[in-house]
Amino acid sequence: MERRVVITGLGAVTPIGNDVDTFWENLKAGKCGITKITKFDSTDFKAHVAAEVKDFDPLLYMDKGEVRKNDPFSQFAIAAATQAVNDSEIMGKIDPERFGVYFGSGIGGIQTFSNQVAALNEKGPRRVSAYFIPMLIANIAGGNIAIKFNAQGSCLPITTACATSNNEIGEAYRAIKHGYLDAIIAGGAEAAIVPVGVAGFGNMTALTTCPDPEDACCPFDKRRSGFVMGEGGAALILEEYEHAKARGARMYAEIVGYGATDDAHHMTAPDPEGNGGARAIRMAYEEAGADLANEKIYINAHGTSTPLNERSETLAIKKAFGEHAYDVVISSTKSMTGHMLGAAGAVEAIASALAVKEGIVPPTINYKEPDPDCDLDVCPNEARKVDLDLALSVSLGFGGHNACIAIRKVL
Repeated sequence: MERRVVITGLGAVTPIGNDVDTFWENLKAGKCGITKITKFDSTDFKAHVAAEVKDFDPLLYMDKGEVRKNDPFSQFAIAAATQAVNDSEIMGKIDPERFGVYFGSGIGGIQTFSNQVAALNEKGPRRVSAYFIPMLIANIAGGNIAIKFNAQGSCLPITTACATSNNEIGEAYRAIKHGYLDAIIAGGAEAAIVPVGVAGFGNMTALTTCPDPEDACCPFDKRRSGFVMGEGGAALILEEYEHAKARGARMYAEIVGYGATDDAHHMTAPDPEGNGGARAIRMAYEEAGADLANEKIYINAHGTSTPLNERSETLAIKKAFGEHAYDVVISSTKSMTGHMLGAAGAVEAIASALAVKEGIVPPTINYKEPDPDCDLDVCPNEARKVDLDLALSVSLGFGGHNACIAIRKVL
């Protein structure tokens, strides 16, 4: 028997707020989290802006010893997971063997990697930290979350680049839906705003060279020129409906569909025809039982502010929805958070769940010059009240990974 899956806890550390309430209020207000890079001197780099997490205190979530043993990506992960677990009030009300963690990262501990390579080159092999490997590996955030909350069920860190945490949520949904677990901490984290990360993405011409933080990220706008790197972490507690109901849990929304495909086209460029993205979107809304003619649907788009992505993504939406594509409301919250890479899907799932719950579509900010190739309703510049029936959150990653989850109100 297939089971229902609801969201009972949320946690977020983002460039526009280090908790869910702040993040959501700033998202609705169209607050831009992009600034000049402060973490290092970017003078000689192609990119000069980023969406950095601000005023984050890891000591709110772990002691000094744990901070030293965790790369920033893992610190963001533990913080977001702690918020979500506390929000859900699930501890003590779940069998540890039925409690899982599906939490990933697109890159992992790149700051640790960079620092330890420098130590090796400058001081020799004996100066490489004994914690180098456990701080580096992309699965360690999920492992440490499982340890912290005694989650003894499946711990499945996925790495699918920018689709990572959307795949985590989708696979967690399936695991609960088909009876393997009762609740899962799902999400992702990233902390790649370091010199080698910015240089690498910049030299492959993925990042914008626009120096103006207020104009650098403009999804679906004709002026878009590359993504702005973001960082942070986000977590959702997914829980079987009857389990949540029995313990009187608050339910934010219900996960009702999931699609995952691959373009099988190119290492970094999306399929210009948008076929893989269209199939993922269609799989998600068909599983959700969407009525395209009569339901109001919101899409939180991948929307990276790159010339190729929005053209391909717009075409994917048109192929998935046909004549109803122009009825869908779309926005890219990356215009405010930047592209949080492996954390993006989870942050955007939170935005999608709250959009459905409150009937508010967050805006696509910095939208000034329409692009005839991106002619759908992108909710420009200001949030909009819409009585939504369904939200779709789309993530598209390097390697051709496409993931889409569908979210409804809990009825």
